[in-house]
Amino acid sequence: MPKSSFESLGDYIALPRVESLSLSPDGTRVVLSVATLSKDGTKYERALWSVPSDGAEGARRLTRSAKGESSPVFTASGDVLFTSARPDADADDDETGQLWLLPATGGEARPLTRLAGGVSGISASAEGVDRVVLGADLLPSADTLEDDARLRAARKKSKISAILHEGYPVRYWDADLGPDEPHLLALDTGDLVDQVGAERASDAGGESNVSGAASVDGSDTSYDSEPARTGTDEASEPYPASLPRPRDLTPHPGRGGAEGVAITPDGTAVIASLPVADGYDRHHRLVAIDIESGRHSVLLDERRVDLEAPSLSHNGLVVAYVRTARATPQGPTQQELWVAGVARTETADGAEVRLIDPRRVATDWDRWPSSLQFDVDDRSLIVTADQDGRGPVFRIPLDDGSVQQLTDDDFTYTDVHLDRTTGDLVALRSSWMAAPHPVRIARDGSVTLLAVPGGAPEVPGHMEEVETTAADGTRVRGWLLLTATARAGAPAPLLLWIHGGPLNSWNAWSWRWNPQLAVARGYAVLLPNPALSTGYGLDFIARGWNAWGEAPFTDLMSITDAVVARDDIDETRTAAMGGSFGGYMANWVAGHTDRFRAIVTHASLWALDQFIPTTDDSAYWASIFTPEGLEANSPHRHVENIVTPMLVVHGDHDYRVPIGEGLRLWSELNARFAAPDGALQHRFLYFPDENHWVLKPQHAVVWYETVFAFLAQHVLGDDWKRPANLG
Repeated sequence: MPKSSFESLGDYIALPRVESLSLSPDGTRVVLSVATLSKDGTKYERALWSVPSDGAEGARRLTRSAKGESSPVFTASGDVLFTSARPDADADDDETGQLWLLPATGGEARPLTRLAGGVSGISASAEGVDRVVLGADLLPSADTLEDDARLRAARKKSKISAILHEGYPVRYWDADLGPDEPHLLALDTGDLVDQVGAERASDAGGESNVSGAASVDGSDTSYDSEPARTGTDEASEPYPASLPRPRDLTPHPGRGGAEGVAITPDGTAVIASLPVADGYDRHHRLVAIDIESGRHSVLLDERRVDLEAPSLSHNGLVVAYVRTARATPQGPTQQELWVAGVARTETADGAEVRLIDPRRVATDWDRWPSSLQFDVDDRSLIVTADQDGRGPVFRIPLDDGSVQQLTDDDFTYTDVHLDRTTGDLVALRSSWMAAPHPVRIARDGSVTLLAVPGGAPEVPGHMEEVETTAADGTRVRGWLLLTATARAGAPAPLLLWIHGGPLNSWNAWSWRWNPQLAVARGYAVLLPNPALSTGYGLDFIARGWNAWGEAPFTDLMSITDAVVARDDIDETRTAAMGGSFGGYMANWVAGHTDRFRAIVTHASLWALDQFIPTTDDSAYWASIFTPEGLEANSPHRHVENIVTPMLVVHGDHDYRVPIGEGLRLWSELNARFAAPDGALQHRFLYFPDENHWVLKPQHAVVWYETVFAFLAQHVLGDDWKRPANLG
């Protein structure tokens, strides 16, 4: 039997990873972004691949460059847009990512932008015209693209990194915000394509000067770039006339970014979810932006209500969006689906847009939408949402008809795209048994597998659904992953793995948090969805609201009890682990039971009174706890009860759960539990340059090596073996 890629961490991190998907306008081909490990094993390099959308074989690589390509999006003409930091031979050496275009008619990729701060992503593409809205960061004092380049050059020359904050927040996950601000820019791509075609006709067979490009038909071709220009002051030059000039749709937007962007089919306007400051908090409102004039029309704005994820019908007459009132300590709120008519009036100052008769749809559907778009006939919405440990695709009629579940399997679907020619869907899907892979979903819900560049990895374990009934009568369920060798007489040690969030669900493959790696080492892994998990309705979330240490903890213990009662599980050899909120729960478990032989706590919340004012989004966390709930549910209050060996893991660039949480936990463990000889049963794995997740491939290997060594010592009874790369 061949060795599984999950038995070797080196083999595992080298597996190709499908990250995103886009569908061509004619519905015939899918472009995938695929990440592969670099030669030195310290990063992932991304390239675009084309696969037929009907399930036929024939995956073809479209791009190849040292910097890689990602975020593929099709234009209305079938050209492929992507972002890349690959060199532009007409510009000085620059490491910023820019927008590139790979023509549908063939030829080399061409740059579409030369923005001093780079492109942060493609927000939306119009269906009927070659127009795209992209994200880009500009400095607050810049009124033009040239201003932005000049100001950045001055800061760079003076080696200034200081940031003056005039609002909140100042950080996000692992990034310092500022000094620039996130703008939306509109860009017309048709002119460049026409220019490329003219150049090709007049210079057929001429050598390209774009380094690392590839033809759209899939043949990999590379050319040497021209030497970079020297002796020029690009910061003082006008924006290149050879490139389409972006139009700034959101001058001086402040720090917050858009939470969804939709372009009208004719490409004349944008409906966006934009932030509004409210003290140190903010909410998102719906705004229409006329692209020609730049005029903003506020469509809907409700204080302490977020209006997000706008999606326009194919005829442009209806907009759908998600409405969510802000939660309070008294309970969570529903994420509601709404639709409204769109009316447009031409004025001397540009088009004015307003909404007509907003109304809620699917009022009895107790799920939170994760994506939405209009079906082919504009009479229904295609929506994804967590449900019962899975992530199906739903069809929701706008006439208040019954919600129809289109997929009925153990998978979670993402990156869903509609084929306008057939009404079918293409998407990525995954589960704990299958890495993300592209599929086609027919109108009747039947699924066809599409080609996967590099093939799909074979997993070492199998998956079973498990459940129990909590003390209050609530059904609590999860997934149990088992090795084939686990059986009565040879029971497997159990690893309870608690998800983060807390508003989350164990329902889709994760390359970073992958239980199959533990299964390959002989463990059974329990992935439960306790109170606060999504996909079980608002009441299930409310069971743990303002009381994280109550129902979530008892749910975890109840389902663990049910699983260890099996004859293929060894209840004498168990461990618990989790990250983020899962780390919070690991800390809470450590202070409330000694049933586990080891506990791993990653990026964990320890002292809630310290966490809330230091995290990157204090306003949210402060709004969901009462002072009494905050005090009663802080794990640090129970440090004296901890007797289980703990492995504490934290990255210094984690701004969601700041390093102070890990440092305080480690300090308080040391203060109370040092043996007379100075030895400590606990360990602290610290990453000075990692974030909330620990993403660098070499560090992910160290993470798993350390975790498995710690578990082997305390759960399996092996001698402690320090990972070699830790010195």
